[in-house]
Amino acid sequence: MTQQRLDLTNWEFRASGDEAWLPAVVPGTVHTDLLRSGLIPQPFYGKNEHELQWIDKKDWEYRTVLKLDEGWQNLNVTELTFAGLDTYADVFVNNVHALSADNMFVAWTVNIKNLLRTGDNEILVKFRSVVSEDLPKLEQLGYDLPAPNDQSELGGLEEKRISVFARKAPYHYGWDWGPRFLTSGIWREAVLTGRNAAAIADVYIRQDVIKKEEARLTAIVEVDAPEVGEGTLRITADGQEWTQEVALAAGKQTVELELVINHPRLWWCNGLGVPELTSFQVKLLQKGTVQDTAGVTTGLREIKLIRKPDAKGASFQFELNGVPVFAKGANHIPNDSFITEVTGDRYRHEIASAVESNMNMLRVWGGGFYEEKEFYRLCDEYGLLVWQDFMFACSMYPGDEAFLESVRKEAEYNVKRLRNHPCIALWCGNNEIDSAWAHFEENMGWGWKEKLSSEIRDTLWAAYEEIFHRILPEAVAACHPGVDYWPSSPLRERTNNIDQHSTRVTGEGDIHYWGVWHGIEPFENYNVKVGRFMSEYGFQSFPELKSVLSYAEEADMELESEVMLAHQKNGRGNLLIKEYMDIYLPEPKDFRSFLYMSQLLQAEAMRVAIESHRRNKPYCMGTLYWQMNDCWPVASWAGMDYYGRWKALQYTARKSFKDILLSIEEMDGVNLQVHAVSDQRETLASELVLRLHDFSGSVLKEWNQPVQLAADSAAVVFTVPAAELLEGNDPKQVVLVASLLAEGSLLEQKEHYFAAAKEIKLSQPALTVAEVPGSGGLSFTVSSDVLARGVYLTAEEEGIFSDNFFDLLPGEPKTVQFSLRGSGDQDFVPAAPTGLEVRSMADYVKEA
Repeated sequence: MTQQRLDLTNWEFRASGDEAWLPAVVPGTVHTDLLRSGLIPQPFYGKNEHELQWIDKKDWEYRTVLKLDEGWQNLNVTELTFAGLDTYADVFVNNVHALSADNMFVAWTVNIKNLLRTGDNEILVKFRSVVSEDLPKLEQLGYDLPAPNDQSELGGLEEKRISVFARKAPYHYGWDWGPRFLTSGIWREAVLTGRNAAAIADVYIRQDVIKKEEARLTAIVEVDAPEVGEGTLRITADGQEWTQEVALAAGKQTVELELVINHPRLWWCNGLGVPELTSFQVKLLQKGTVQDTAGVTTGLREIKLIRKPDAKGASFQFELNGVPVFAKGANHIPNDSFITEVTGDRYRHEIASAVESNMNMLRVWGGGFYEEKEFYRLCDEYGLLVWQDFMFACSMYPGDEAFLESVRKEAEYNVKRLRNHPCIALWCGNNEIDSAWAHFEENMGWGWKEKLSSEIRDTLWAAYEEIFHRILPEAVAACHPGVDYWPSSPLRERTNNIDQHSTRVTGEGDIHYWGVWHGIEPFENYNVKVGRFMSEYGFQSFPELKSVLSYAEEADMELESEVMLAHQKNGRGNLLIKEYMDIYLPEPKDFRSFLYMSQLLQAEAMRVAIESHRRNKPYCMGTLYWQMNDCWPVASWAGMDYYGRWKALQYTARKSFKDILLSIEEMDGVNLQVHAVSDQRETLASELVLRLHDFSGSVLKEWNQPVQLAADSAAVVFTVPAAELLEGNDPKQVVLVASLLAEGSLLEQKEHYFAAAKEIKLSQPALTVAEVPGSGGLSFTVSSDVLARGVYLTAEEEGIFSDNFFDLLPGEPKTVQFSLRGSGDQDFVPAAPTGLEVRSMADYVKEA
């Protein structure tokens, strides 16, 4: 067997027309290369984003020189592969044009055997400016295509929104949480490979029937042979072996081999079982000699999207191995504006944080990119389901044949690239376009179509239908059978009439509810605006002080300063946080306090929403808040900031997503109801204990009763008139604590206040921290002499606490552990925190 592989990593770059070449990092981007050479300032600092918009107006060149020995000349096939070129590029080998690229989301491969020579070989990649390339397309079209998140004005393009013309990550053009950095460069690996023999080009383990007794599979192996011949395909997995003789034709062909595994180890998502993975080794032999090998690791599972009509509309729930799944999680966006800066440790921290937060699903949102394989591998290993969008969001797209053909290739490439990952639960065509355009109802949508003639409307809708109702579903059906396709999120159902479009009160499909935040509706509306699957909703906050100081000076620490506005991409976002804060929380004493209070506000909004969604199970069977993470340091909807630091929201999500949840709700200001929710698969015998405390810790009243919590259920387990419960006590001076116990162990605890936080006068607590004896400093207790709200722990190291931003009653100390952020194969590492500080809301509130 003669095979050669050369990773191309030694590159240099320059702006086209410049004489000097500078060192480059591949994979990488032109922005990060310029930064490493000291030619631009830190892009995320201050208002530097505004000063760096010149970069995308230039063409850029990358080159490398390969020294090849004579052996390369003896190979039948020599292929140059770029796993990712961003975006319009021409590749030259020894001054001969070898390929042209125009889609960031696909790999580009070309046989360059006849272009190579012994000795030095130059490979040159010329990137054309997406601005220069696509402005003429807009001018030729003669009308604007809706793309409201395209920050063209910031880029110096006035209102000329060109993001829809390039198959490039939409968020690079800006979004309402992200900056505008139109990157270019070799953003995935570049490899030269050569061979004389047949090779395995692709392996797909198609899961035909998966039951606990038996897994019936088909191995679909793509073989690329240089010439006609005979061969043997051998596959091994879990101690079994399958072989098949194959007749090889010259070129690419597929070979199918049926596999049966008895009593398979099934893959389960987090909370339902172990995410068992099965490895398949594939060998191609000719005349008894192994010509090539390939390996695939997948999880054996059956995943379905169940949309069954019922009296209230139709269900929208995932079913894994026959078991209904209540989806708990968040929307994932890219972790960085510069994709190649995301390390394996950063991916692991995000996925480990999701699992630590009791999540079982992430939605890879359609305005980013098809994530790196490391992301999906970790989701496989940790048992996180992935709702996978295709990369289209909040825009209308061209319908010319060249664009559509590029989309076809993109869809097939990425479905095939990701289809062996058991985490993939759904392919979704786009984000919000169906509801934004609202083709079948004149008075719905975002006001796009009303500005256009009926002829242009028909043209745009025809392109929409071609992409999202034909090209993409056909790619999924052909390349990933067994996994469902959903045309747009949100959507009711494809009906080709007004019933297609999702609304806030739709009894079927999925819902993006933005009445809270964008609609400036009260948090309480989360309790009534509940759909079958809540795939987006959210509320903003600032990151913590340490993160803010990474992009701002002390002089910038003001809500409406230029820097704070530059790091708030949602228009009135900063003022909107303040308006909501004025409604729900006491006034912070300064801007630093405002940062902390904004996190409490965000966490409370999301607590109300998540609890409402879970209380309404099985009518509602999914809740994915917006958003999990950030691509730069910014005020946003994220629960975990750009640096991976958990906000109050992340701690609240962890508590709100636990398998067992208590939720307390006041109904119309009269009755108080205690709900118990269980995602466990077995019935649970427990005891509910309720205590009414004053703020000094005294128990004013107590109730307890047995609770039989059914498997996979949500139920009201206690109801009492609020007036009866209070018995004349001042509602601003008491708190109800509900506890659920089983066999003496505390399963869940929830506090309920009878007045808004801004109406409750807080005393300054004396907070004390004590090491738990015998814990080696790994556990400590936090105590208070009076009610302390929003107890906030910080340490010098980067890590997380077992709980944070919690309320504390006198006489009820809380035991807390600290864990450092892991690296390599480690998630979180228990440690004794140094520089531990503890504060509470009273430290941040303006004195009356």
